[in-house]
Amino acid sequence: MFFGLTIEKLLLIGVIAALVIGPERLPKYAESLARLTKRAKETMQGAKTRMRDEMGPDFDDVDWRKLDPRQYDPRRIIREALLEDTPTATMRAAGAAALATQASAEKPAFVAGETPPFDDEAT
Repeated sequence: MFFGLTIEKLLLIGVIAALVIGPERLPKYAESLARLTKRAKETMQGAKTRMRDEMGPDFDDVDWRKLDPRQYDPRRIIREALLEDTPTATMRAAGAAALATQASAEKPAFVAGETPPFDDEAT
């Protein structure tokens, strides 16, 4: 399945394209499509070869599945983080709540716009 297209859909698109293009121009367009496909394949092979040359022997050791961005589903990551009930997560949440409470209870040393207090003994 390529972009959600099944074999049946691709055949239907091909038949409609053949009817629209017509039998006179169909061989020319089929040849152009074959050339385009061949050029795309050569480009991909060239990119793979260049990547292998630039990375050196480490290229074959890379686990490409770990680098697949599709594995990073934000919904799954958030769900796992919210459902995580480990002692460290609980301690982190309790510590953050304590810091927030402490910060709201403390009076700031000076308010913006006022002159900051000076230590007379240090001068």
